[in-house]
Amino acid sequence: MEVRYFDNAATTAVREEVLKEMIPYFTINYGNPSAIYQVGREAKRGMDKARQRVADAINCNMHEIYFTSCGSESDNLAIKGVAYANKEKGNHIITTKIEHHAVLNSCQTLERQGFKVTYLNVEENGTVNIQELLNSITENTILISIMFANNEIGTIEPIEKIGKIARDKNILFHTDAVQACGNVPIDVKKMGIDMLSMSGHKLHAPKGTGALYIRKGIRLDKHIDGGHQEGDKRAGTENVPGIVGLGKACEIANEELGDNMRILKELRDYYVMQVENSIPNAKLNGSRNMRLPGNANFSFRGMDGRGMVIELNKRGICVSGGSACSAGSTKASHVLKALGIPDELTKSAIRTTFGPDNTKEDIDYLVQNLQEIILY
Repeated sequence: MEVRYFDNAATTAVREEVLKEMIPYFTINYGNPSAIYQVGREAKRGMDKARQRVADAINCNMHEIYFTSCGSESDNLAIKGVAYANKEKGNHIITTKIEHHAVLNSCQTLERQGFKVTYLNVEENGTVNIQELLNSITENTILISIMFANNEIGTIEPIEKIGKIARDKNILFHTDAVQACGNVPIDVKKMGIDMLSMSGHKLHAPKGTGALYIRKGIRLDKHIDGGHQEGDKRAGTENVPGIVGLGKACEIANEELGDNMRILKELRDYYVMQVENSIPNAKLNGSRNMRLPGNANFSFRGMDGRGMVIELNKRGICVSGGSACSAGSTKASHVLKALGIPDELTKSAIRTTFGPDNTKEDIDYLVQNLQEIILY
């Protein structure tokens, strides 16, 4: 059976060019990058090249990029690291109710340790209310952490406005950009971003790779004790082949960004039109316009989202009922609940995230099978 994959927000296939560039770092340039002999120096050079490529993709200095194992680790390091390093200045953090659990659970851990956290509401389309953000700031606020684009509904937040507010108030601003990197333009300087998390496997690099941008001059405590790797921000011998792959994937994503955005938006808009024209009571969740180019999240009244995912899988179709990290949970999506969507619709949601290899013919097949499952 041919597999049609529509779950690129969960993970992406490693690009052939990425894998090709990684292979020598398994077999030839396999040295420890902290070593001073030739094989180690070759590994270090590979990492430096990757660091520059990642930096170029978001417009920062290469020495402001720190490699991690994933987006979740980057979120933990940013949020907890800043909180612990700045607890003498204040103990208040602002985030939103629709963040990835790597952010939400980090904040809840800090709450148990005496920190105060404000969880902002969002509008019906998933965007942050700027006035509520302003009203939440206190003299003890040390960090604002708001995701660039939501992993379930694809809504893009007003990052530049948030960055300006944070800069004007002398508050650090972190954004989880795991879903945004490689999908939309990002300029950390223009947008006033102090820290940014990314994950390799969302942009055609291997799993187990990630990065955290930390603007020069920001102080944070590391949470993995050991050696002094990654500028003493993250102990442990680096995953050199994975880092090389992340760098190459960022370079490709940067070069192809315009074309990919256009292709994915056309596919997404075609899918949305087909669903809304052929399936009664289908509800598009999130912003209709300010959303990631390849993301479409629909609720289908009267249906069970998990059951639909299973039935579509039998037909060779891969979609998601929400965040891949929550796939085993029976709870309704915290993101959709925060939008004010009733339980009946939150539990009938299907997230479809397209990639550049998808075609309109693939979408026709998906919609045809959705019609058969829902209408017949």
